[in-house]
Amino acid sequence: MKRALFPGSFDPLTLGHYDIIKRGVTLFDEVIVAIGVNADKKYMFSLEERKKFIEEAFADEPKIKVVTYKGLTVDFCKKIDVGFILRGLRNPADFEFEKAIAHTNRDLAPIETVFLLTSARTSYIASSIVRDVIRNSGDYTKLVPDSVRVK
Repeated sequence: MKRALFPGSFDPLTLGHYDIIKRGVTLFDEVIVAIGVNADKKYMFSLEERKKFIEEAFADEPKIKVVTYKGLTVDFCKKIDVGFILRGLRNPADFEFEKAIAHTNRDLAPIETVFLLTSARTSYIASSIVRDVIRNSGDYTKLVPDSVRVK
């Protein structure tokens, strides 16, 4: 069974993330969306809210599982016996950053990283942009799945 881990903070889940996850399901038997916990990072949404956004967005997709984890992504992959890390690339800067992480991960464990290019219609969306739109009372709904609701 080919399983992939799609790690991130998902603060919040965007249509770009959604697109990569949906396309990843066509390549793998299971995609595990893994929300990393970093005590040093300030999040706009709680861990519970972020997890709920993702679970609701993929409620009808049995091949998608949502978990949380702490520590190195490759260590978590080894712990749950996952052989692939799934990542999305929006631009050349993403590629350079993700390439360095993928090489480091491969040095640490026998785990392959699979890159998918984001679709043209979502390539400009980043969680940091969505947070800024939300903070400034803009219309964020065009950037996120329906499950992402701000009170």
